[in-house]
Amino acid sequence: MPPKKETKLPPVAELNVLEAAAEAAQLRKEIKRHDILYHQKDAPEISDAAYDALRKRLENIENAFPELATKDSPTQKVGAKPAREFAKVRHTVPMLSLSNAFSEEDVTNFVDRVRKFLRLPDDEKLEVLAEPKIDGLSCSLRYENGVLVQAATRGDGEEGEDVTANVKTIKSIPYKILKGAPEILEVRGEVYMTRADFENLNKSQTEKDDKVFANPRNAAAGSLRQLDPNITAGRPLRFFGYALGEVSIPIAKTQEGIRKKLTQWGFDVPEPEALLDTPEKITAFHAKTYEDRPTIAYDLDGVVYKVNDLEYQRRLGFISRSPRWAIAYKFPAEQAETILHKITIQVGRTGTLTPVAELEPINVGGVMVSRATLHNEDELQRKDIREGDYVIIQRAGDVIPQVVKSLPEKRKRNNKPFVFPDRCPECGSHAVREEGEVARRCTGGLVCPAQAVERLKHFASRSAFDIEGLGDKIIQSFWDEKIIQTPADIFRLEKYAADLKEREGWGDLSVKNLLAAIERRRTIPLDRFIYALGIRQVGQATAKKLAQHYGSLENLLAQIKQCKDRESDAFQSLLEIDDVGPSVAEDVVNFFSEAHNLRVVKDLQGELTVEDYVRPQTRESPVTGKTVVFTGKLVTMSREEAKAQAESLGAKIAGSVSKNTDYVVAGEDAGSKLKKAAALGIKVLSEEEWQKMAKL
Repeated sequence: MPPKKETKLPPVAELNVLEAAAEAAQLRKEIKRHDILYHQKDAPEISDAAYDALRKRLENIENAFPELATKDSPTQKVGAKPAREFAKVRHTVPMLSLSNAFSEEDVTNFVDRVRKFLRLPDDEKLEVLAEPKIDGLSCSLRYENGVLVQAATRGDGEEGEDVTANVKTIKSIPYKILKGAPEILEVRGEVYMTRADFENLNKSQTEKDDKVFANPRNAAAGSLRQLDPNITAGRPLRFFGYALGEVSIPIAKTQEGIRKKLTQWGFDVPEPEALLDTPEKITAFHAKTYEDRPTIAYDLDGVVYKVNDLEYQRRLGFISRSPRWAIAYKFPAEQAETILHKITIQVGRTGTLTPVAELEPINVGGVMVSRATLHNEDELQRKDIREGDYVIIQRAGDVIPQVVKSLPEKRKRNNKPFVFPDRCPECGSHAVREEGEVARRCTGGLVCPAQAVERLKHFASRSAFDIEGLGDKIIQSFWDEKIIQTPADIFRLEKYAADLKEREGWGDLSVKNLLAAIERRRTIPLDRFIYALGIRQVGQATAKKLAQHYGSLENLLAQIKQCKDRESDAFQSLLEIDDVGPSVAEDVVNFFSEAHNLRVVKDLQGELTVEDYVRPQTRESPVTGKTVVFTGKLVTMSREEAKAQAESLGAKIAGSVSKNTDYVVAGEDAGSKLKKAAALGIKVLSEEEWQKMAKL
């Protein structure tokens, strides 16, 4: 059959508006068809050059006839002006991380916890959906009336970066969902790069004498966060959808149903997948996926398991930063052998002395590693790791590289055991180890420069104030030059603007961007403010509990001041906060009892607005705003599910009974809490009465 004769198209300048409109419509249809063939079916029909020619022709027509350009045109996915910085996006539904499993026992424990929480009978099967865990960059896509209006990175889970312009350049992401999309739809997934595309990109980068990337994950993340969308458009990024954020109406009853909907709407979903109903099948799927990993086109770092039933997911809810209904079973850590040249001591923000291995640089899982943690004094002695040893190091997922063991058979005779210091290497203060603790801590407090600098780094970190551009090296430099000595000094940096512009590597734009990032953080939620202070044992989850309990910074300071009297109602109230035990309570009170810490807080109050805690949207109920204590064994649901249910109704959960308690829900074999409730005249509800109240 003779080849089809190519039709020569007339120059765009010779087209009239009707001809241009007809051709533009045909081009859009054709380009979209080729996008589906290439990205969803892996069955391209034309060369890249031919595809580029179609796009160029459409761009020329739309430039010549601007009135013909449409919002969903393929040309609208490229060409936005470079942004000076990424705007912040507050997630309407938090983008949480997953808890990790590293062994079959961890997975079995996960299944057992879920079954126990849901009170499932032994003979009732629990179905989970298994999918590969793609090693990419998490991203949330927001559609309104079927049109992509916003894309954001995960960030800290509560707030991410607006990467809408860049995401619109990714051809496998539908710009418009034509049928069946709810009014509001957030599709969550992963931006990634296949290994073949990664290799081709690095080859191209090398030929252009540009930066090459360490691995596909870094390449995808770096490409998505380009300030110029045209650069992103030139990178071979793809997207897998696997979950939902905010949705105006339910679209499925199972996780498998969500996958099917996403596929119908034009999204790629992770493969292979399976529905499994026993721990044995779950671990077998993990082993098979690990075995098949070399044949899969993209990098994986494990398998994700999600409870398939969405009603079960709703009941299970969340703990701190992760859902109860999902877990990531990581693949075995990658290991390598290298030489440990020196053991140094790093002083953290709470004064903890941590031994760190300074290594001969080695590539582990695509990342060059030159330092690794040795954890603590006991671990160092138990593993008998010495300077000069050959050691095995590993990286498991995103955790800090760690030294697994030394190789004594390769050890030189003069390699002596490491003697852990009893004085702080930074300030010379005594380093003490309290009875029952593994950590040795510097007693110097804020007079210790290491602790002061580490506290500043923590204060500006992503989960705290998240000040973009104020990284660890800059903080260290500003500290050394006495530009920043306290957290509040960060918000007075503007007086050094002229000097900063003269620094090597800085300029007007760099200084302007840093000062703008600082200004954006002059208003901060209470829970982030508490976490940023760096109180010992107060992580993000505890900071949120404290913020929820006290409501405002002023109330927190007033109540904690009263806690100096350990017999006071205020201290009892602090102890009642769910999951805050005596040890955490002591650390909180001790922190706010230190004059220098109070000066730091007061100084910050002069520079900032600390927002009162805003409770998540909850259903109005008879227990909204009430303090509830659960005690005894519940029959219709587990204690954890009951707490989650109460929180969803706007109640405060307390761990102990006091005069501030509104209701005590008593299950079977309730003990001392029930007696105390009776003594204080607190309203006691049976489990049945609680359920009736919860459903009103």
